[in-house]
Amino acid sequence: MSEPAPGVAAAVEGELRLLDPAVRSSIHLLVRLLHPDYHMVDSTGRCWDRATVITLLTSGEAPRAGQLTASRMRGVQLAEDLVQLTFDSEVKGKRAHRSSLWRLTDAGWLLYYHQATPFFTARPDQG
Repeated sequence: MSEPAPGVAAAVEGELRLLDPAVRSSIHLLVRLLHPDYHMVDSTGRCWDRATVITLLTSGEAPRAGQLTASRMRGVQLAEDLVQLTFDSEVKGKRAHRSSLWRLTDAGWLLYYHQATPFFTARPDQG
């Protein structure tokens, strides 16, 4: 299998950093990963801007260490300065399909947009 494009590798690295509790609790580190125009749609459909997300993550209300997991992460370089990542997450038994757009800026690759859509796995007896 070939190596991912440099943009994809940088976006994956940034996304994984955002799962790190030390990063999630640091205003200084978050501002270095989130684009100034960052927006997010969470798994309940609420829209958030960069300042609100940073406040929420650093307030202690966000999932703590070991509570947030990611799987099936894949990336596609859509343009020279744009990468899309898709992956699944689980937090306290709640699962979501996630999609992130990372943009290349003078400061490096920054998370520009993120969306989560909840999903449920049918039990074998439910078909």
